[in-house]
Amino acid sequence: MSKARLKISIKNVLKEIRPINILMILVAGIINAFGVTMFLFPVKLYDSGISGLSMLLDQITPDYLSLSLFLIIINIPIFIFGLKRQGKTFTVYSIFAVTVYSLASFMIMDVLPVDISFISPLAGSDLLLCAVFGGVISGVGSGMTIRFGGAIDGIDVLSVVFAKRIGISIGTFVMLFNTLLYIICGIAIQSWILPLYSIVTYYVGSRTVDFITEGFDRAKCAMIVTVKANEISNALSENFDSSGTIVKAVGGYSKKDKEIIYFIVNRFQINKLKNIVHDIDESAFISLQEVADIIRKKE
Repeated sequence: MSKARLKISIKNVLKEIRPINILMILVAGIINAFGVTMFLFPVKLYDSGISGLSMLLDQITPDYLSLSLFLIIINIPIFIFGLKRQGKTFTVYSIFAVTVYSLASFMIMDVLPVDISFISPLAGSDLLLCAVFGGVISGVGSGMTIRFGGAIDGIDVLSVVFAKRIGISIGTFVMLFNTLLYIICGIAIQSWILPLYSIVTYYVGSRTVDFITEGFDRAKCAMIVTVKANEISNALSENFDSSGTIVKAVGGYSKKDKEIIYFIVNRFQINKLKNIVHDIDESAFISLQEVADIIRKKE
């Protein structure tokens, strides 16, 4: 790539990078480091993905090879490897996130006057508390990073790149990676108690990531199949102060013309929607699905 093209490419990336995203990813990296170093690392519980692998390597290698170092030398090559598929902006955000995570971990473990040598400063030696709170806090950090355009762990990139190639879903790929990781951890430390508690951390963390990225109260998408679309649409608009979208359709069995109303409600409005629809058309068919995000273009 010529210098001119490289400069143009860098300028394009800088235009896409938003200061608010950088700020929030900075906070996310610090939160993630706090959860891992204050709850998981002291009692030798393992995070998921590359973070968990780095924690294991920290334990079985010489002292000068630390968690912070492994986070950098494993994650950054993975993010660069996924550059073409994930995009430059995502890669910049992700490298920044893992750098903050690494530096914050180093500060907590090696600079600040915090003793994390054998018990958690906040939860003591209670493995369940450490697993739950470590999972929740690190999950908040990971979820915030994803929500603001990056990733804090290279396993997310590996899953996107390799899952389809081997014919499995992204979620299955991550689960298989973590299962193999925890088996290796159990063999390495010759104990299964800590790897089993680490599964609790993984589950709690993944649920927390879902909550952060998709919301605690997901909206519902109602697909209403009816022959009285205009009447129902008007009634819904009057009652909910929002409008739906009408799509033309044909009955698969009857071959009669029908219409589908696409309408968004929250979980507290579902019964009201059902009553309105069936008061107008008793034979209307309603299908409900969860909606993680609703994105509108600002006027």
